[in-house]
Amino acid sequence: MLDWVKKKEPYFKNSASTIKCWLGEIAGYFERRTTNGILEGINNKLKLLKRCGFAFRNFGNFEIRSLLFWHFSKDLA
Repeated sequence: MLDWVKKKEPYFKNSASTIKCWLGEIAGYFERRTTNGILEGINNKLKLLKRCGFAFRNFGNFEIRSLLFWHFSKDLA
C-alpha cells in the first residue's frame, strides 16, 4: 500500500499524507476489525448530556449524571 501511496502522492498530496499518518490504524482495522465506534458513541452521549444539562451548577453534578447515564438504560427507568 505504501508503494501505491508513493506513486500517487503527486496527484493526491493531502490524501497521501493522511494515509501515511494513519497507516497503522488502517492496517489495524483490516487485521483485527477494530474501530473506535464505541468511543464515538460515548462522546456522542456525553455531548447530548451536556446539551440537555445546561443548568448543572457544578462539575460534580455533571459527573454524577454522566455516570448514571451509563449505568442505567432507558428500559429500567
